[in-house]
Amino acid sequence: MHPYHHALSSVKKFGGIVENYMRIHEWFDETKKYFGDARHRALRHHTVGIFWCEEKFGDTITVWIKDKPREVPVRLVAEQHVMEDMGFLPTPEWWLGKMTLTFEMNRVPARHKDEELAQLARAAAVEMYKGEG
Repeated sequence: MHPYHHALSSVKKFGGIVENYMRIHEWFDETKKYFGDARHRALRHHTVGIFWCEEKFGDTITVWIKDKPREVPVRLVAEQHVMEDMGFLPTPEWWLGKMTLTFEMNRVPARHKDEELAQLARAAAVEMYKGEG
């Protein structure tokens, strides 16, 4: 769903105008620039992402309905976005459980021999100067 359509849904659910909600819905979907298919959702469309959204935008946003301000909880708007896209509120663990751990993800790079020599030289220098204090 496009952020605009999420915002229309927010207007219907909470009141106000589309512009009240666009920044929240754009924030959820800006990860599409990193990964162009539904997997972009793994980065923010989860229970922790909902709290990140609240940290970014505050506890509430103010919308105006018939010339009267109304506070709308950001968490509810964020939950609405995730529910519309996912149909449930996944956890980060759910997303990570769908990923295959590969050798490259778990590999510790070998140290280069020159780096090992530099490390030994630094350690020797530290030892050498310990007695001169």
